[in-house]
Amino acid sequence: MGMFCYQCEQTAGGVGCTKVGVCGKNEDIAGLQDTLIFGLKGIAAYAHHARELGVRDEQVDAFMHDALFFTLTNVNFNLERHIEMVLKCGEMNLRVMELLDKAHVARYGSPEPTKVFTGLKKGHAILITGHDLLDLEELLKQTEGTGINVYTHGEMLPAHAYPELKKYPHLVGNYGTAWQNQRKEFEEFPGAIVVTTNCVMPPTDKNTYGDRIFTRTITGLEGATHLPTRDFSAVIAKAKSLPPAEEKEGEYTLTTGFHHNAVLGLADKIVEAVKAGKIRRFFLVGGCDGAKPGRNYYTEIVQKIPKDCVILTVACGKYRFNHLDLGDIDGIPRLLDLGQCNNAYSGIQIALALAKAFNCGVNDLPLSLILSWYEQKAVAILLTLLHLGIKNIRIGPSAPAFLTPNVLKLLNEKYGLRLITTPDEDLKAILG
Repeated sequence: MGMFCYQCEQTAGGVGCTKVGVCGKNEDIAGLQDTLIFGLKGIAAYAHHARELGVRDEQVDAFMHDALFFTLTNVNFNLERHIEMVLKCGEMNLRVMELLDKAHVARYGSPEPTKVFTGLKKGHAILITGHDLLDLEELLKQTEGTGINVYTHGEMLPAHAYPELKKYPHLVGNYGTAWQNQRKEFEEFPGAIVVTTNCVMPPTDKNTYGDRIFTRTITGLEGATHLPTRDFSAVIAKAKSLPPAEEKEGEYTLTTGFHHNAVLGLADKIVEAVKAGKIRRFFLVGGCDGAKPGRNYYTEIVQKIPKDCVILTVACGKYRFNHLDLGDIDGIPRLLDLGQCNNAYSGIQIALALAKAFNCGVNDLPLSLILSWYEQKAVAILLTLLHLGIKNIRIGPSAPAFLTPNVLKLLNEKYGLRLITTPDEDLKAILG
């Protein structure tokens, strides 16, 4: 990426500075300021969900203001200060992920490992996608006794693991795969669709499901019906007006709900298996999914990771491989789905607990992080991991355009942050 800044009146040619500004701002500073803004967007998403559940954090709110003010037209172009601010953003994202996790657990109970049906049940249907568990809860309450079946999609899959949500018998399964396949999958879904966050693609002219889509809170979609409150009567009416779904077996069963509380319940067993040499290494493979061809790397590496290794996963990147049967090690499943992107917090808690159990630092654990990024929440989570000093993270499928070669080099020297190469080369480098 080159630099582009048009923050003040003195921009080159009145259009924008592309090399270095008259003020002295260069592309590294511009890139770090962009990184900071993207990190704040990620924090905003989690803080929004937490606030909907009635919780907020004064420190996080204050940081949002300070960080935005920091990027205002100014001449503070010190590289160290900018890196400090970006890492502080990671610290605040950790706070907000913890806040949201505690709010979810307080309201819905602690997630427990749960098998999830992926077919269709006979009857009218509503699909809910996005991240907002409060929307799902209200939808379940309002559809109780109506004969309508509710299906999760995408990042709503982990909802099946929360006791207070799974108690509804008409929350029947998870429909479809990753968000980028939704045009085909939504087209084929036989009911109404509720979108609670921005993981949505505008339908094309070929698609006919636009009139079946309803959006919530800040989410919008051209042609969809927007619901300003959690009154889902229009969705229910739409579902009832459509022909009921026919019974269809799922091609596989998914398992979700390996929240850190659940995994730490297995801690003794896990520690024992590591000490006995039965678990050689842990891999955290997760993050966003996307449509780029290079993303089959994630499926391939999971298939190639040796059988004596355990794979943790979070966010929608898991749809690349969560349908695979990876077996177990002494009853410990080899694939542990920790939940939504914000449940990266669980991954961190598990790593810290293992480090404590083995009396070592997180970077001394037999743990490798292989992340995929697509958008701003993934940026916030990466900053959190760097704030915690976690080293040798691999990221892909390509480098974020806002990280200049210089900043990438700096992060590589300080933290060992690097790009993925091929599954074979990366596994050889990690496992030796």
